[in-house]
Amino acid sequence: MTKEKQILIDRIAREARRGRLSRRSFMFHAAAAGLTATTATGLWTSKVAAQTPSRGGTYRLGVHDGNTADQMDPGKYQSVGEIQLAHTHRSYLTMITSDNGLGPDMATSWSATPDAKTWTFELNTNASFHNGRPFTSADAIASLNHHRGEDTTSAAKPLLQSVVDIRADGDHAIVLELDQGFADLPWIMTDYHLVMLPANDDGTIDWQSQTGAGPYRIVEHDPGVGTLLERHDGWHGEGAWFDRVEMSVLNDPNARQAALVSGDVDAVTSVDLKTLSLLQRHPDVEVDNIPSGSAITLPMFTDVAPFDDNNVRLALKHAIDREEIIEKIVFGTGFPGNDFHVSPNMPYFPSEIPQRTYDPDKAKFHLKEAGLDSLSVDLSATDSVLPGAVDMVVLYSEQAKAAGINITPVREPSDSYWADVWLKKPFVFVKWGARPTPDNMFTLAYKADAAWNEAHWKHDRFNELLLQAKAELDETRRAEMYHEMCMIARDDGGTIIPMFVNFVYARRKNVQHGPSVAASWEADGGRSASRWWFT
Repeated sequence: MTKEKQILIDRIAREARRGRLSRRSFMFHAAAAGLTATTATGLWTSKVAAQTPSRGGTYRLGVHDGNTADQMDPGKYQSVGEIQLAHTHRSYLTMITSDNGLGPDMATSWSATPDAKTWTFELNTNASFHNGRPFTSADAIASLNHHRGEDTTSAAKPLLQSVVDIRADGDHAIVLELDQGFADLPWIMTDYHLVMLPANDDGTIDWQSQTGAGPYRIVEHDPGVGTLLERHDGWHGEGAWFDRVEMSVLNDPNARQAALVSGDVDAVTSVDLKTLSLLQRHPDVEVDNIPSGSAITLPMFTDVAPFDDNNVRLALKHAIDREEIIEKIVFGTGFPGNDFHVSPNMPYFPSEIPQRTYDPDKAKFHLKEAGLDSLSVDLSATDSVLPGAVDMVVLYSEQAKAAGINITPVREPSDSYWADVWLKKPFVFVKWGARPTPDNMFTLAYKADAAWNEAHWKHDRFNELLLQAKAELDETRRAEMYHEMCMIARDDGGTIIPMFVNFVYARRKNVQHGPSVAASWEADGGRSASRWWFT
């Protein structure tokens, strides 16, 4: 089939899926494109019938990285379980679309002044909360202000640091005034902390009642165990094809996979990569292997010995064999990191920066520069964050021995990892979800005063560039700034980035989705419950 004919067929199939062509019309146009009746019938079955959403059923999702400490305060979201639930029962101003673009959610449109210092968001007049209360500008303002001010405990505070005022423009529009231009602001509004919730009379938000404005409302919720939800009849968006959703926390990868294979769940957010090839051959299972910007990081507290010496940090960066880790731990479902947190899936990726490779001799050199003949450190991990996380640390410890570095793997309890290990211990294993822009990632985890500055790293030039790049509207100049920031993080930062991992999750074959899925989080950007359907 020629490329032109394939484009034509895809266009016909897309119109049929949208309900604009009947089966008879589809067959007529397919025949006009030169397809036989048999081929056209097969295309209808595979491209239209199977990919046309149908309503009904209970969708059972097995989620990894859920904890009994998970909570409803959006400013304190951390785990994958919290993120998946947030995208199921709550809504945002904007969203990452299934084709990885930026689309509307509770805001229908947005615009900025030429200097990008004043932004206006028009709000959806049909949006409502689960209790039937209409969504207004007062709710949007309170929801954003939850993450602002001196008293906020929100990890998203740095994202809105440049916002100096938020005001209503009627009941269904808000205006944000910034102290500098911020070209990425509409993308930032997709951050999983920035949910829209009902405003209280005092200007705070009601997060305690579990009320949201998402496609499904909570019926029962047991943190770390599971959640039962029902469709929100006032949902303002497309989708929400299922009647009910059951989210079950299945932290053990074997239990999660067994539940999928046996049919006890309809989909899982992460598969056991050790048995991926076997799972791919299962007749009732479909695997989604999605390249993403999700990074594995090994942050070191740069204000704690021995990591306060950059030569020690460089020694540890040179002592890791990224290619071997990708081959043996994630079985090829990833690509090497380069110790800066911008992936090839992000804009402004600096591809010309040389890839750091495994070099025990360079690691030894930097140890000597630090005045050391050898080095012993502990490295914490848990498999609930990524199946094989502990195995990766063990492999890294073997690789580092050639440089005279002794890494002791510490297997931590999964249930309290985010509360008691991450940001608490000086050298740990972390998996970050994909962020849409470098500014988003750098502001959350690399800015000097960020709550999630997991390496306690502070660099004056980096922070200066971060502010400049945020306001820079010239794309070439902005790219140059991010290039310099990546070099600084690579050569001075306190974070080792072994790899960016694909999102590898799976579903029963009777669960369908569209031709593309979002690469921002597992399970279609956390929106499988509202975007997928049963055949």
